[in-house]
Formats: sequence, structure tokens, C-alpha cells
Amino acid sequence: MFQHFEPVSDKSFAGKHLPLLREEMKKLNIDAFLVPHDDEYQNEYIPAYAERLMWVSGFSGSAGAAIVFLDRATIFVDGRYTLQVRQQADEKHYTFEDLVETPPDQWLADNAPKGARIGYDPMLHTRAGVERLEKAAKKAGFTLVTLDGNPIDAAWKDQPARPVTAAAPHGLDLAGKSSADKRREIGAAVARTGADATLITSPPSIAWLFNIRGGDVSRTPLPLARALQWRDGKATLFIAPEKVGNELPSFLGDDVDIRAEADIEAALRKLGAEGKTIAVDPTLAPARYVTELSEAGAKVVDMTDPCALPRATKNETELNGTRAAHIRDGAAIAQFLHWIATQAQDGSIDEIDAAKKLEEFRTATGKLVDLSFDTISGAGENGAVVHYKVSTATARKLKPGELFLIDSGAQYPDGTTDITRTVPIGGPTNEMRERFTLVLKGHIALATARFPAGTTGTQLDILARKALWEKGLDYDHGTGHGVGSFLGVHEGPQRIAKAPNAQALKPGMILSNEPGYYKTGGYGIRIENLIIVTEPQAISGGERPMMAFETITLAPISLDLVTPSLLTESERHWLNKYHARVRQTLTPFLPKDVADWLANETRSI
Repeated sequence: MFQHFEPVSDKSFAGKHLPLLREEMKKLNIDAFLVPHDDEYQNEYIPAYAERLMWVSGFSGSAGAAIVFLDRATIFVDGRYTLQVRQQADEKHYTFEDLVETPPDQWLADNAPKGARIGYDPMLHTRAGVERLEKAAKKAGFTLVTLDGNPIDAAWKDQPARPVTAAAPHGLDLAGKSSADKRREIGAAVARTGADATLITSPPSIAWLFNIRGGDVSRTPLPLARALQWRDGKATLFIAPEKVGNELPSFLGDDVDIRAEADIEAALRKLGAEGKTIAVDPTLAPARYVTELSEAGAKVVDMTDPCALPRATKNETELNGTRAAHIRDGAAIAQFLHWIATQAQDGSIDEIDAAKKLEEFRTATGKLVDLSFDTISGAGENGAVVHYKVSTATARKLKPGELFLIDSGAQYPDGTTDITRTVPIGGPTNEMRERFTLVLKGHIALATARFPAGTTGTQLDILARKALWEKGLDYDHGTGHGVGSFLGVHEGPQRIAKAPNAQALKPGMILSNEPGYYKTGGYGIRIENLIIVTEPQAISGGERPMMAFETITLAPISLDLVTPSLLTESERHWLNKYHARVRQTLTPFLPKDVADWLANETRSI
């Protein structure tokens, strides 16, 4: 099994670990310490050694931060984790804040004591993040202290070791473009800024640029490394020697100089001594690296990670790969939903049983490399916890009369999947049907959107919420995130959300379409498919070509939860057409009993 179900933390973490951290803080003569969830690479999913926020609080979510004072502490999470954080972080030790509405820098500006010494680890904060903290310090009158080490690392005596999994080539048949071609294009982009090189610190960009994958981070096939991309197309890859197998140097070729990751800071100082101009993404690079460059004499210029946008706009090889992965994954999902419908309706199955069964079906494809995130398997009230992580301490039975929400994904060599389905156990209530149908209306509205070039996800987000808003309902998470090609299940720069996002949607981008509704203490509903932004096409009688979305996820949407009278004729047409495609595509890959069941589940309404 890729996923385990033992609790990774509990409410005792704060009481046990805060005193240890505070002892280290006293040694450093600081009054407070900033604890982001981020690791040194700004990854979303991080290696075990970097779970510093969980160690000090018990909170195990994928986004958050804490500010620990000598006598109090505050933890910040977004809308996905408002319930979870209160279950995991002891309120005797922490107060709770909204990460989006009141981020740590703003909270410090309003609440930090004047004259306080507040420390931070410059490897865990970007230059842009430090600039926001400096503004807060100026407003509140506290002193921001740059630390040479991390006091949590000093206090955490059984901290796991750093990963050293070998990096492996990601072939041209999967990548669709050679690393040399990518490096030439990125080098040209660097040259246009006037820089000699760009410092690339984001592992997804390094994996994409060099056409390599790794295993340093669970759920995402990343090699932890750094790189310098030169304007002439040559590059220097800084990666731990233990990760470099015999085939990697020849795969990368003579234009890639491979060095130990430990050499990166000395290399940056040398660039400074030579007076080089280095482009850096201020939202990704560790503040420490930027300081090293500047203090050594380099000219540092801002440049958005030049790999991010081309990584997000997939080529045809990558798109065909992800389409194939979704057919494979869809067959596994169909078998799982059939199992739920026929074997899990009597209350004997729990959330862990369900998650394990789904992984079994995916493993049986023979192509599964990993999950793309820990399966969210939530029955009843647990389904209302948006990013619920099932464990032996929390697992509920799938009880008749309740809803079951399963949000899951897989990593295959040719594509990354992410799908959510909500199904009834036994008979659903009229309220459940109504609210499911409202979510479905939003899902369909986004799936059928037409929009001109230059449109952002922020402009489209309202389509998914309109039906809910009209009933006084909403959900507190984004509607869509980018998805990588055998990379991160959450990928920027594109997204669909209320929050402003300046990145226009472009053909080849993969996003999720996942509106939801959550009744605290009752149930959760989410319907999620992945979609591809299509090339602009003319509309008969129109004046401008319009882009659209191609839905690539293939799995039935529970008709038992649909109230047809709430759907318009065009919405019913979309659902019937989608289900016909699901049935026609998946049936050849299914056992007869599952195919027969699928035929009924995808019937026209």
C-alpha cells in the first residue's frame, strides 16, 4: 500500500514540543519564531524531515503556518482546514487564524509587541515573503532576526533523514520535448532579461526542464535539487551525488554540468564575485540564496520562474498521455464505485476499507507509480472536512442514510489524475439530492464555458457557484487548480478561484473542476473532473474565437443524487452525453458485471 492509516500526529504534539522549541528560542535570544509549512523548496507535499509545522502543532495539512512566542502561539490555515486544525492542534496552546484573510505578516503588523525579536529561517521563506515581514516589522516596531539554523531542527531529536532517492530519466515518448530544446528556449528567455543565468529552485520546474523524475517527495515524483540555467542553453544541475545513477549523465548530455547540491551556495558566491547578473523568482527562491548572491556582488533581477508557464501548457504528447491515464484510471474508479454500490451498502465497510480497495483497483492496472495525494475517504460528517485524512483514530463506517465522498488521484508515468465522487449509502434525503444537484449545475456550467483569449480562472469561478449562491450556499475552497504531467497534482500558475489570479488560461493547461458543498456535522459533496483548455474555435455567427474545456475524467456521476427537475434541458443533455462517453469508453476495459452496472449508472435521464 502507498498510503498508511496510522495517525501521523495528535493533540499532544503541541504540549510536548512547544517547550522544546521555546528552550531553543531562548538560546537564540528571540521572542518568537515563524514556522511555515513550506520546506526549503517551497513544495506543497514535503518530505518527513520538513514537517516542522506538524511537529510543533500536530496539524498535518498541506498548507499553513504558525507563530510561536515564548508564552503563546497562533496557527494559520485556509478554508480547507478550518475543521481539521481544531481537531489536531490543541486550543490550550494555539489560537486560530485564517491564512488568507489574516496572513502571518498582517497578523504580526497588528499584534506583534513593539521591540520583540522575531526569528525566521531564511531557507524556508522566499525573498518576497521576507519583504512582507520587513514591512510588518516596520509598522509594528519589532525586529526581524535572520537565523543561521532552524531551532526546530535543533529541538527535534528524532527528525527523519533527508531523502536520497535516485533521479530517473523521463523519456521523450512521455515528455514530448527534449531537455535540450527546453533549455534552449528557457535560456533565450533568460537572455531577453539581460541576465547571465537564472537560479531555478522549484523541483517541479527542475523535473520538467531536465526531463527527470524522482522519489524524494511522497505523492509527487520529484527529485529535490537546484539548477542554474545559462542564457546559452547550458545548465548546471545541483543534486545530491547519491541520486545520480549511471544513466543520468549520458541522458542529460555534455551541456549539463552535474554538481553536488551542497555546492550551490559556493557557486552563488562565485557568481557574485564575477559580477554576474542572475534572474531569480522572488516568490520561489529561498531568501538566503538571494542574500548570498547580493552580498557577493551579483546583480539580482526579478524573473518569474520561466519554466512555470511552459510546464503548465502541455504539449500534445503530454495531453495524449494524460488522456490515456484517465481512461485507465476511469476503469479502476468504475470498478471501485461498483464495489461501493454492491458491497458497501450495509454499514460493514469503513473509510479505510474503501481507500484500500480503491488503491487495489489502481494497482491492478500495472501502471500505478504512486497516489497523487492521500485519498480523502470521508463518510457522513467526515465528508464535510474538505481535506479530511482518514486514520485508524477517525475512521467511520459507511452508514446507510449518509453520503460518502471519495477524492483521490494516481501517478502514472503518462499522467496524473485527480477525481472526486460523492455517492449515497442507502437512500439519500431530499436535501442531499437538492444540494448535490446544485453542485452539479455549477460543475456543468464550468465544463461548458466558452471564453476568449485572456480570460482568467478568477473570471470563470462564479459559474461554478451561481446555483449555490442563489440558495444562500457556498464553499470555502477554490474551484480549480492546475495539474501536472506525472508531476504535482496541484500546479500553477493557473487556477480557478475567487482570489485574484492574473494568469490567463491557455490551450493545453489542465485544471480541475470541483465545486462542492459541506454541511458541518452532516455530510460533504464534491464533484471533480479534470479538464483541458482547448484551442480557440470560431462560433457560428460570432465575431471572436472562443476557448473551451475538454473533460478528460471518465467516471459515472451518481444519478441517485440528482434531482432531474432542477436541471435545465441543456444541463441534462450535457450529463447524458458525458455518461454516454463514459460508458462507451470504459466498457471494453471492465468485467461484465461491472459493465452491466455501468450501463445503468450512465442511463439517460
